[in-house]
Amino acid sequence: MILLVDMGNTRVKWQVRAGGRVVAAGIDGIAEPALFSGAAPFAAKIVNVAVSTVASEQRRLELVERLSGVVQVPVEFFWSEPDRAGLTNAYADPARMGADRWHAMYGAWRRSDTGFLVVDAGSAITVDFVTTGGVHAGGYILAGKNMMLRGLAKDTARVDYSVAGGRSLSPGQDTTECVFHGVEWFWRAIAERLNREAKDRKLGSVFVTGGDGESLLAHGLNAVHCPDLVLEGLDAIACEVSAS
Repeated sequence: MILLVDMGNTRVKWQVRAGGRVVAAGIDGIAEPALFSGAAPFAAKIVNVAVSTVASEQRRLELVERLSGVVQVPVEFFWSEPDRAGLTNAYADPARMGADRWHAMYGAWRRSDTGFLVVDAGSAITVDFVTTGGVHAGGYILAGKNMMLRGLAKDTARVDYSVAGGRSLSPGQDTTECVFHGVEWFWRAIAERLNREAKDRKLGSVFVTGGDGESLLAHGLNAVHCPDLVLEGLDAIACEVSAS
């Protein structure tokens, strides 16, 4: 069995897999007492721990400490690479690319036999283009929904952030509505732009992952929803490394 961990800036997503099948999974904050509690019953059978993370070094060390209370095997971190199995990274210095982007791309690369677009809608929205030949053509990084709202909360007065935003695109009738509806309006524009980019670049597949992936789909993004895409890519790479 292998314990796979995707640690972002705000949450930790994990899975225990056996023979490629998910037998346990969870999503929580690094400080939550229940983190990895669902993995504990399988601890004795876990022989590998593979981690993809973009978090700070302090958070990374916190994660190692939390994992040490669950499993007694070394924790291995997997980072972005120059290339793997026909997929080539566009970055001159791959170490500067967030590991989750590389792992999501590799997960998509194993799923697709055409050029594709990967959208990871998490704390930030990352967009990556890959040609049919496996060449990463670069991408974009945008503020995620909560990041946008936090930025507006810091600099915009008289906004009630306790009010549920909904998905209305109508012009707001007060400052709170203007903020929430404006964010949704922006997200609709992102979805439409991504659809156009995929068509213009003649990409055969679009994959969306991340906590806000469903929101982009609701706004019209034409994509396959793959909530575990980062862990899929991480699992494949960890298995390949272990077998080599």
